[in-house]
Amino acid sequence: MEQHNEELKAHLMATDQQFRTLAEEHARFHKQLETLEAKAHLTLDDEAEEIRLKKQKLRLKDEMNAMLSRYRAQQVA
Repeated sequence: MEQHNEELKAHLMATDQQFRTLAEEHARFHKQLETLEAKAHLTLDDEAEEIRLKKQKLRLKDEMNAMLSRYRAQQVA
């Protein structure tokens, strides 16, 4: 199942601009989070930014998973 998911993600990355855009944004937020988490001490602003980035990243992941589910449903039908 995991192999199928990765193949489906790769297919959508190659063929669906919206999915690709979501994935690129997700990766950008991930890098920003890594940069924040690398700091020895976070300011209150950093902590607020960390929470915002995590929420945005989760929203994008949910959207990508919804697209994967819709695509799978189309393949079965």
